[in-house]
Amino acid sequence: MLSQRLISAIEKHAAAAYPHECCGLIIRATRQRRYIPCSNSHENPREHFMISAQAWADAEDMGEVLAIVHSHPDAGPHASSDDLKSCHDSGLPWVIMSWPGGEYTVTTPADTPPILRRPFIHGSWDCYGLIRDWYQQERGIELPDFQRDDNWWTRGENLYVKHYAEAGFYSHADELQVGDVILMQYKADEINHAGIYLGDGKMLHHMYGKLSEVVPYGGMWRERTMLTLRYQNGDEHS
Repeated sequence: MLSQRLISAIEKHAAAAYPHECCGLIIRATRQRRYIPCSNSHENPREHFMISAQAWADAEDMGEVLAIVHSHPDAGPHASSDDLKSCHDSGLPWVIMSWPGGEYTVTTPADTPPILRRPFIHGSWDCYGLIRDWYQQERGIELPDFQRDDNWWTRGENLYVKHYAEAGFYSHADELQVGDVILMQYKADEINHAGIYLGDGKMLHHMYGKLSEVVPYGGMWRERTMLTLRYQNGDEHS
């Protein structure tokens, strides 16, 4: 819960920056929490914000950074997909205030976003990111994180095929087991999507632009399947 003094300071900054997003930091200086307004250095300040490294360092010189603040001009205070991802990466709570209106929310970072109904952000919370998190949570296995730029499947990069062995998987044609990775080709000229077989004819996956979900594995998904992979444990496969 924010004090009225902090809320008033953020409201004042949001009003002054409108119609751009304001941004700033809440710090603990001695025994008090203070709001430190920062300049929004993003090239598109109406829709995004950026706090410079110098502004961050200046705030740290004054006290411990407790939270990141920004406003949503002419929009609600709820965190967008980008906000959720950035909050997660920052490791700090995010205070988001709508302006005009002054309503605010506080979003706290999660160590790992939920497996189901997580928002899609390519390069982190995408179909491969979901596979990495499932293997970490369910098997205690840390899969490598490969660099992947958006629309890689339109440039012939074929990343799933190039990297699955490096990640510890091998291709097989046996009956599916829980944890097998299903590689699919969806509206592309190469494999560009993947899911995890959960057993009982169900697949966990994360489609581009949608929330992660569990779906029946059959029909269109089976038709689009190009390879099935299994994680190699010790001497199970040679």
